[in-house]
Amino acid sequence: MTNRFHRILNRMALFTALLAVGMILYWRPFMQVAVANIYLNGVIIGVTLFGVGLCFVHMFRLIPEYRWVCAFKNGRRNVAMPPRLLRPAAILLRGGGRVRVSDMSAAMDMVAIRMDDSRESVRYITNTLIFLGLLGTFWGLIMTVGGFADLIGGLNFEDVAVLDQLQQGLSKPLSGMATAFTSSLMGLGGSLAVGFLGLQMQMAQNTIYSELEEYLAGRTRVRADDENEN
Repeated sequence: MTNRFHRILNRMALFTALLAVGMILYWRPFMQVAVANIYLNGVIIGVTLFGVGLCFVHMFRLIPEYRWVCAFKNGRRNVAMPPRLLRPAAILLRGGGRVRVSDMSAAMDMVAIRMDDSRESVRYITNTLIFLGLLGTFWGLIMTVGGFADLIGGLNFEDVAVLDQLQQGLSKPLSGMATAFTSSLMGLGGSLAVGFLGLQMQMAQNTIYSELEEYLAGRTRVRADDENEN
């Protein structure tokens, strides 16, 4: 595999390792943020871990695809068919000889569609994390507004202990604010982490696509029927 593909994979591993080290070093502050609303923040953490794992699964699935491209470019024609993404191009190249422009365009379009489909799950997880962060924000704001409404409605300003009542009643609004801020922070942080890994996966797919496109361009022949179609 080329250095570019290796660099992308190493970048993903380094980024994930830095996230893990940061969580270990700042474990107590992280847990203080998480327990502000353990249910919603727990869901956000779980979705983030699932998204990170899914990015690496897709990345490791690209390795056999890229090895097939490298083997074909080096002249080895007895290699097995690639798993899924490059199968249309592999079927086109099995016959040997030069490839028509129309066949090359159709094969590359199918490869591009399959690569784009494989990224949809990562995009969905990124959008889900943003949604969960916004959900926590509005949930916390509703708790805050409701808490202040209950607090103000229940105060007796003629009572000398009104300040004590005010201090005790602030716990619910402050809990709502904590929910709003922590869920937003964790949702955006998770979406950034999964989005970065998804971007690296897309760059790796673009590397494979470019390598295959350059190889097919060198084997393409223009025929009279292709020119008439254009």
